[in-house]
Amino acid sequence: MATVLQRRQLVNIPSAWLERVGQARTSCAPIVGYNQRRGVTTRDLDRRKGDRERVVILGSGWAGYTLSRELDPKKYQPVVVSPRSYFVFTPLLASTSVGTLEFRTALESVRSQQTNVEFLQGWADDICLDKKSIVVEESVADQSQGLALTGDRQKVHEDPEKVKAIKASKGGLFDLHYDKLIIAVGCYSQTFGIKGVKENAFFLKDVGDARRIRRRILECFETASLPTTSDKMRRQLLNFAVVGGGPTGIEFSAELHDLIKEDLAKLYPTLIDEFRITVYDVAPKVLSMFDENLGKYAMNHFHREGINIRTSHHPEELRLGVPQADQDDPSIRDKEGVYTLRTTEEGEVGVGMCVWSTGLMPNPFIQKTMSKVRRFPSPTARIEGRYWERDEWYMKQDGRTKGVFTDDKLRVKLVSKPNGSEPVETVMKDVYAIGDCAVMEGTMYPATAQVANQKAGWLAKRLNKDDTAEETFAFKNRGIMAYLGNWRAIMQAGSGGNISGRAAWFVWRGAYLTKSVSWRNRILIPIYW
Repeated sequence: MATVLQRRQLVNIPSAWLERVGQARTSCAPIVGYNQRRGVTTRDLDRRKGDRERVVILGSGWAGYTLSRELDPKKYQPVVVSPRSYFVFTPLLASTSVGTLEFRTALESVRSQQTNVEFLQGWADDICLDKKSIVVEESVADQSQGLALTGDRQKVHEDPEKVKAIKASKGGLFDLHYDKLIIAVGCYSQTFGIKGVKENAFFLKDVGDARRIRRRILECFETASLPTTSDKMRRQLLNFAVVGGGPTGIEFSAELHDLIKEDLAKLYPTLIDEFRITVYDVAPKVLSMFDENLGKYAMNHFHREGINIRTSHHPEELRLGVPQADQDDPSIRDKEGVYTLRTTEEGEVGVGMCVWSTGLMPNPFIQKTMSKVRRFPSPTARIEGRYWERDEWYMKQDGRTKGVFTDDKLRVKLVSKPNGSEPVETVMKDVYAIGDCAVMEGTMYPATAQVANQKAGWLAKRLNKDDTAEETFAFKNRGIMAYLGNWRAIMQAGSGGNISGRAAWFVWRGAYLTKSVSWRNRILIPIYW
């Protein structure tokens, strides 16, 4: 466990935003001329492509990153398009946020000398299915890099002006041709539209979020240690709330408890009796995806460690400032030094930080840009019967998750409903969707890294062998794990076997170590541990 929390601040680089970019969003055609004037070209990519097929992969998460590394570079030219130039090993983010591990141990660069993966840093802005090209918006100077996706691009610290600037501005656009397209854009952090969550919560989806959390923990303890801080304010500063009783929320709570008890207790010995950690969840129990006995073991362990669990609690608002009852308290000098979390069951509670980990929401790229197909992509689709090119074709989406429906070969499905006729479906031959943004029709696979990783590995293998039309994908559950703190964990194997306690902790650490991509991190992680 690290004994020093490092203050690190993301560097914000001003963007040279262009006024007329928004005019090009409605159609793919004007972008070409616009690119020519600016000198944007993919000529270098075309020259290196040779006679290979170009596979454009949207996203550098578990699905996109895995697929790009496993494609045969002699047969395909993998081109990753993503707003971040790195892959995040998300299971280690909780450890990096409290200093157990450094940020570098959870990151892998998309660009690598060991692979032949091309990379373009940008947002996928639009897709012309009939022309087999995508429109990419540059994002190298995006001030929100590394922060959790929450629905309005990305959250930029707590500065409202920066948030407005991101919404109002656009980067330069350019076209990119593909032979095969892999949609792996992932999902955003789910806020359920609760007031103030997007602006004030601390998420844990990217390395920038881990930096913010680490910095905020230090701020809370430093402020609480000042002689000018009242007792009431001190208790609120050292009250940490975690909303979400899934593996991410539980593991962060455990890591935070370890940090405070093992490290910060030595630096702030007079404050240790003041801190509290509370986990809130709307469900009647936490870790609902685990066996009931493992869930009880986790709750009992948290109870012994002094971590409070509030199940069946419904958040209503998260705002900056002290609770309303303390607004007129003269002993509280800084009225906006804490946050107020309001739940239906408890009312307002002052907290130093609220970490939000409640699930996923659809990516707006899927919801808005790709909800309507402008022209029927006849060169890249096959028809189950008759079709009408004049009709409007849509991606078929799951009604519950809003993810893109695919067939059992991970190919994107389109649907159209002609006037007075039954809906017609078609399958895109060269367009695939994997990861959290995709749902294989007829299945209920969880939106986890394990599923995304297996889909990517399966698809890469099939593309390398040219037998995507013959094989079908089937998920193999390898089990789920969660760290509980104090060298304790729980593990539920895919075959039904359960492990808890110290033995599960060894398995948990061993699994994360072996799954790390590079040998550099496989060496660094145990050194930090």
